[in-house]
Amino acid sequence: QVQLVESGGGLVQTGGSLRLSCAAFGRTTSSYIVGWFRQAPGKGREFVQAISGNGLNTLSTGSEEGRFTISRDNAKNTVYLKMNSLKPEDTAVYYCAAGSVFATTESSYDYWGQGTQVTVSS
Repeated sequence: QVQLVESGGGLVQTGGSLRLSCAAFGRTTSSYIVGWFRQAPGKGREFVQAISGNGLNTLSTGSEEGRFTISRDNAKNTVYLKMNSLKPEDTAVYYCAAGSVFATTESSYDYWGQGTQVTVSS
């Protein structure tokens, strides 16, 4: 069993930056792939980025145009999502999820956090 807790969301102006954290609790959390998803108001959940257990491989659709960077510190059991040059369209609830498959689909992830709100004002 793995528990995930997101933090770091908030209100930021257009062009600003935020770093989201996903703290993992449970056995061998470093063996899990961790992904970030987001859900904007009235829309479905969208994959953002994922990172392998050892942190050497990342997965992205490229839709963030290089503005987001995922990383992890297994000594702290934490995965980060650094978001730069934020836009109003980045406003969403951001979720982290853990699983065993390197994928962009929600169903590939077994454990989910409760989400953290990111609001970008224009």
